Amino acid sequence: MLPERSKEVARALRAAGVPGEIREMSGSTRTAADAAAALGCETGAIASSLVFLSAGQPVLVLASGRHRVDTRWLAEQLGWPRLEQAKPEQVRRATGQAIGGVAPLGHPEPLTTVVDSALAEHPRVWAAGGTPRTVFPTTHDELVRVTGGRSLSVVDERG
Repeated sequence: MLPERSKEVARALRAAGVPGEIREMSGSTRTAADAAAALGCETGAIASSLVFLSAGQPVLVLASGRHRVDTRWLAEQLGWPRLEQAKPEQVRRATGQAIGGVAPLGHPEPLTTVVDSALAEHPRVWAAGGTPRTVFPTTHDELVRVTGGRSLSVVDERG
């Protein structure tokens, strides 16, 4: 039986036509390394959900687990004011979910979303299912579609 938050995410996934089912893992999938170990996949195939604020507005970044988001680079690419990491209470307010389990959808209101283009390198990626112990399989393109997001590199590719 899935936690209530994950049931909400499952309903949102079904409504969006996503075929992947949410799985509850026996251990934490709070970090990309934890999730990759539990799933037996590369860290880069984990879509880490990070919430930032730009001019006070929440922005969801679905980053490859192998990347650390370069907030200056990303804000520059988007033409936005700087991005600041959201505090835990801001994350919960924006998403209805706790840090370490933020799903790409199922939030009180749709969030502006950026999907790391590096996730396209993997035929299957894993995203959080609403809690730190739930995940679901998806793809880069599906994440862009269901979030209405924009695919961009989240790291400075100039080297």
